[in-house]
Amino acid sequence: MSEFVTDLIKKHAAECGENEYNGMMGLRISAIFVILVGSGFGAFFPILSSRYSFLKMHPYFFFFCKYFGSGVIVATAFIHLLSPASDSLSSECLSHAWHEYPYAYAICMVTLFALFFFELMAFRVVDKKVGNASHSHSHFGEESTFVKKDNEDSADEDSTPADADRPASQPYPSHFSHAAQHQDPEAIGTHLEEADKEQYYGQLLNVFVLEFGVIFHSVFIGLTLAVCGDEFKTLYPVIVFHQLFEGLGLGARIAAIFWPKDKRWTPWLLALGYTLCTPIAIAIGLGVRESYAPGSATSLIASGIFDSISAGILLYTGLIELMAHEFLFSGEFKLEGGFKRMLWAYALMCFGTGIMALLGKWA
Repeated sequence: MSEFVTDLIKKHAAECGENEYNGMMGLRISAIFVILVGSGFGAFFPILSSRYSFLKMHPYFFFFCKYFGSGVIVATAFIHLLSPASDSLSSECLSHAWHEYPYAYAICMVTLFALFFFELMAFRVVDKKVGNASHSHSHFGEESTFVKKDNEDSADEDSTPADADRPASQPYPSHFSHAAQHQDPEAIGTHLEEADKEQYYGQLLNVFVLEFGVIFHSVFIGLTLAVCGDEFKTLYPVIVFHQLFEGLGLGARIAAIFWPKDKRWTPWLLALGYTLCTPIAIAIGLGVRESYAPGSATSLIASGIFDSISAGILLYTGLIELMAHEFLFSGEFKLEGGFKRMLWAYALMCFGTGIMALLGKWA
C-alpha cells in the first residue's frame, strides 16, 4: 500500500512539473513579430492620429477606442487574470495550505486598497504641488472652474459652455473634461499652464497605473504562449486580438492627455513599453522552453500572485478610473445630446467586455 502511495505521489509530482513544449518553433518565433505589430498598432495609432493631421481620424474612432478599451480592461481583469489566478493558487500541485483560503481574491482585494491609498496620498501631493489651497478638490468630484486665490473666477480656455455657465461653488466633476478634444493635432504639446494642472497630474497618475497593470500581466501572457503545449494554436490568435484591443484602449487614453512640451516623449515611451513587453516575454520563454514548467509549484505560485495583483490593478483602473470617472464624473455627457452619447459609450463598453469574455472561452 505504501509503495502505491509513493508511486502516486511521484507520478503527481512529475505531472505538476511537466514541461508541455511540443515544438512548432517557427510558429512560436512568428508570434514575437505578429504580436509586436498588433500591440504596436494598438498603442501607437491613437497617439499618431491625434498628433498628425494626415492620420487624423474621425472623433468617433477615439470614442470607440476609449470605451471599447474600458470594457476590454474590465473583462481582462475578471476573465483573463482573476480566474486563472484562482486556478493557479488552488491547484492540486500546491500544498494543502494554499487550499485553505482564497488567496487570489485576497491578494486582488489588498491590491485594490493599496492602490486607493496610494492614489489618495498622490493627490495630496498634487494639491500641494499645484498650490491651489482654495480649490475644493475631491478625487471623485472636482469643481469645473479653477478658483484663484484672489477669488477671481476664471475658466479654462477650452472648457465647455455648460461648464462656463455653472457657478464656481457648484462641485461638478471634470476629471476627464478635456478628453473629448484629444483628436486635436495640437492637443499634445499644449503648455501645461493652459490646462488644469490638477487634472493633468490626475490623468498622468491614472495612465501610469493602467500601464503598470497591463504590462505586469502581459509578461506572463508571453511566457505562457512560448512554452504551452497543444493549446498554442488556440492561444496564438486569442493573444494577438487581446493585445490589439488592449493596446487601442491604452493608446486612446495616452493620446487624451495634454502632454506638455517638456514631456513630449512620454506618450511614445509608454506606448513602446506596452508594445515590447509581450514579445520580449515570448523570446525569454522560448529561451527557457525546455526547462520552464508552467505546472510546477513555483511557477503556479508566481503566476497566481502576479495575476492577482494585475487583476486588482486593472479592476481598480477599470471600475474607478474609467467607468466611474467617465460616466459619472465627466463633463463629456453633460452637454446637449449627452444622454444618447452616454448610451452609445455604455454599449461600446459592454461590447468590448463581451468580446474579451468570449475570447476567454478559448484562452
